[in-house]
Amino acid sequence: MIKQMLLNRTFLMLLLIINIFGTIYGYIWYEGQLTITPAKFLIFVPDSPTASLFFVIFLLFFLKGKNVPYIEALAIITLFKYGIWAVGMNILTLIVSGHLSWAGYMLIASHGAMAIQGLLYSPFYKIKMRHLIVAAIWTLHNDFIDYVFGMMPRYSTLSDYMNQIGYFTFWLSIVSIGVAYFLSVKKNTPTLK
Repeated sequence: MIKQMLLNRTFLMLLLIINIFGTIYGYIWYEGQLTITPAKFLIFVPDSPTASLFFVIFLLFFLKGKNVPYIEALAIITLFKYGIWAVGMNILTLIVSGHLSWAGYMLIASHGAMAIQGLLYSPFYKIKMRHLIVAAIWTLHNDFIDYVFGMMPRYSTLSDYMNQIGYFTFWLSIVSIGVAYFLSVKKNTPTLK
């Protein structure tokens, strides 16, 4: 039932449209930070919209019956990581400040869905270990750029917790890489009998 829905062309087109608009909105959300970011870091700053861009690329190829394993690896890891991260940061903002704007609640819903969609399509990915390694390097390098060079997303309410958030983010990357391995690479690896 779920597999049929995930393969339904109308559903895929709807998912593609939603992700295209979400990606555009995400880059607009980062606009203020991007204008002050040194050019050498630009590609690493807009985390969530880049994750959804990877998924858009995956969907475009998937609709044509083709696989793009490096993009698939980047999509599953970053969708899960930044989906969970944004949900966590918005919940933490609510706990610390006692309130959350409508945009914060929208970010919780949209990023939660972002994390789930990457996992739901994992049976269709053709990721091998080399693809996972490249995506893992990208993801961990991004953490380094964010928390060593200070390019992470800005949540003013949480500025006192940046060290803890950086530590959490690193381990969330490791968990995300592990999830991608178990859902994609391990299932595609032949076992000895």
